[in-house]
Amino acid sequence: MATAISADGTLIAYDRRGQGPSLVVVCGALAGRAAVAPLATLLAPDFTVLAYARRGLGASGDTPPYAVEREIEDLAAVIAEAGAPAYVFGHSSGAVLALVAAAKGLEIARLALYEPPFVVDDSRPHPPEDFTQRLAELAESGQRDEAVELFLTKGVDLPPSAVAQMRGMPMWPGLAAAAHTLAYNTAIMGDFSVPADRAAAIEAPTLVLDGGNSPAWARNSVRAVADAIPGARRLTMEGQEHGAAPEALAPVLRDFFGEPPANI
Repeated sequence: MATAISADGTLIAYDRRGQGPSLVVVCGALAGRAAVAPLATLLAPDFTVLAYARRGLGASGDTPPYAVEREIEDLAAVIAEAGAPAYVFGHSSGAVLALVAAAKGLEIARLALYEPPFVVDDSRPHPPEDFTQRLAELAESGQRDEAVELFLTKGVDLPPSAVAQMRGMPMWPGLAAAAHTLAYNTAIMGDFSVPADRAAAIEAPTLVLDGGNSPAWARNSVRAVADAIPGARRLTMEGQEHGAAPEALAPVLRDFFGEPPANI
């Protein structure tokens, strides 16, 4: 493990694997460095992969107050450690963070986004308007289990029966331990609509991915994002869901990032 120092002094923990052009992986909600270790290992023969824990997760710091701008600065710090410009792959809310960062002008050579969870039609319910506030209040009052349950049912659109089963699994305590960061992820989402103006400002070649077995709302979101980013390509990975198998995802990313541009 190594650390980068963000603009506000927060330490951001990351793992570095492999050699070659720099590739930064931006995790989604509740996912730390270990969650992307299998993907990073598969990409390591071709890239120097930096997988970092977003602020508040794992060994990364969490300097208050939270702001989306601080998370953009965190990504900028990791890109600087990688050696800018870098390739960037973002998953779920991490894809939204990567999108916003690219639009802001971070040194991103190429961008790959997997199922940014925007709500673009009635194929899924829109999260409550006070969603971020409710998540923060539950976590701050110690109701971590309730915060995770709210996020999974109203944010991820999982059925309550599925979440009830998850509460009995070994993974659940880890999710509850990260409950305080759930509001960060929903803050990144804004009003859950595609930020078309920001997306239109992205200049990096972009690939937007979805899984063939993912729900309709995820595929519709990916289509809208690909339409909003100039020149973006969309690819459906047949047989995959929101958590795409590393063995399926790695060759797609390897093919997209391909040979490094001349300025890397």
